[in-house]
Order: sequence, then C-alpha cells, then structure tokens
Amino acid sequence: MPQGHRSMAAVHRRRLVAVLLLGLAVLVIELVGAALSNSLALFADAGHVLTDVAGVGVALLAIWFAGRPPTNGRTFGYLRLEVLAAGANATLLFGVAAYVLYEAWRRLSAPPEVGSDLMLTVALAGLAANGASFVLLRDAQRQSLNLRGAYLEVLGDLAGSAAVLVAAALIAVTGWSVADPLASVVIALLILPRTWSLLRDVTDVLLEATPRGVDLEEVRRHIQTASGVRDVHDLHAWTITSGLNVVSAHVVIGPGVQSTDVLDELCRCLSGDFDIEHSTFQLEREDRSGLEERAHA
Repeated sequence: MPQGHRSMAAVHRRRLVAVLLLGLAVLVIELVGAALSNSLALFADAGHVLTDVAGVGVALLAIWFAGRPPTNGRTFGYLRLEVLAAGANATLLFGVAAYVLYEAWRRLSAPPEVGSDLMLTVALAGLAANGASFVLLRDAQRQSLNLRGAYLEVLGDLAGSAAVLVAAALIAVTGWSVADPLASVVIALLILPRTWSLLRDVTDVLLEATPRGVDLEEVRRHIQTASGVRDVHDLHAWTITSGLNVVSAHVVIGPGVQSTDVLDELCRCLSGDFDIEHSTFQLEREDRSGLEERAHA
C-alpha cells in the first residue's frame, strides 16, 4: 500500500468538522428548548443529536489515527479504525432508538403539557441546521462508511426535526399532547432501518467479505483471459477501509511467459476495470499445480 494513501473520509475531513459544529449548535438549542417546553420529542431528538455529535467526534479521531503511517506491526496502519468507528456509531444509534421508544411508551398513557410555540421555533432551527449538514454530506457519503454513518445520523436528525415540527403544529392547533410522544416514536423508527444497513456493511468489512460492486467471477474471468495466464486459484477480494479494496490470487502462467509482462497487464486490468489499486499476485508455473493442491488440502 502506498505510504501516502488517504482514506475517503480523510479527504472530506472539513465537511465532518462543519457537521460537528452544526450538530453542537443544534444540541444546545434542543436541550434548552426541551427543558423549557417539556417536549419529549425535542429531548429525544437532542439525545439523537448528542449521539451524532459523539459519533462524528469519534469519526474525526479515527481519521487522525488512520492517517498515521504503517509500521511493521500494523502494515496497513490504522485504516480499519474508520470502520470500527462506523460500527460504534451504529451501536450508539440502536441504544438511542431503544431509549426513545421506552420513554415514548411511558408518556403515551399520561402525556404532559407541552409548550408548542417554543417547540415549533426550536424544531425550525434544528431543521435548518440539519438541512445544511445533509447537503454537506450528501455526495461524500457514497465514498466512505464513516461518512455514511454521519450522513445517516444527519438524515435521521433531519427527519426527526420534521417530526417535531409536525407534532408542535398539531399541539398548537388542536391541543393534542399525544402528538409529542408519537413524534418520538417516529424518530426512533426512522433511525432503526438505516442503522441496520450501516451495521451490516461494517460487518461485511470486518468479515472480509467480497466488496459490494466487485463481481469476483468477473475478476477471475479478466485474470484468466490475460495474455500468458493458464489458470487462477486462491482468489480473494476484501476491503481494508472505504475506498481501499484489495485482491490477492495465485496465477498460473505458461512456459516462456515473462512474469513482469503478466503482472503489468493484471495490475492495469484491475485498476482500470475494477478500480482496485492494491493487488497481490503469486505467479506460478504449471508444474507447481500438484504442490499447491497438496499444500491446501
């Protein structure tokens, strides 16, 4: 791996810093608003924002660690920390959703009086700030699990602010206080499916599953059709961190074939057709096939 490799999350560090600052502003506003208006929906959304702020902080810390150079003990450096940070974010989000659902259930039987005017004002401020964060991360989230985690949290905050806004309007117009805990339930239910998707992707990376978007059989076909290649086996593809996919394979070449020519063609193929910059090939002659089979039996 090149020493100068930077993860996709590191490329967008400034966006994460901006999202962190916006999140801190929303957190303070919603906590004060929840205390003054007695709104569970605002408090629940503030709890979600607190988790997001902590998650983005962890993500930025992970990016700093990931930028440290590789060592003999950690040959890929600390790049996998970004994936672990995304997993931590998902775990925190599950906890927030569970707490919000419990608190909403408790309040549905006896909804307290809520200051709808203040609730409405705070929800509008949160909606504006979360909307700005959403725009900052909308494109970048496709390139990194860490950024995707932050994006999903912001998306949940955006939907949460909208739910609080609707609940505040209902209470102001009809006096129906049950709208406040119901909005909290909506916030929790919006969190869960997206969080599950993030956790599934993190698990795939940690289990070294074939990266999404990489057809391993197509990779095999490209290797086998390279000039001088007779066969390929022990083919593996996995992800170190977002934007860094890796392939390794044992490639059988014919007699008289120049190994450097084969390597150059294979590397060009994987880099150009599959966007895989880091690949490791063990080149073998056909007379080693029996030895390889016995070694892997």
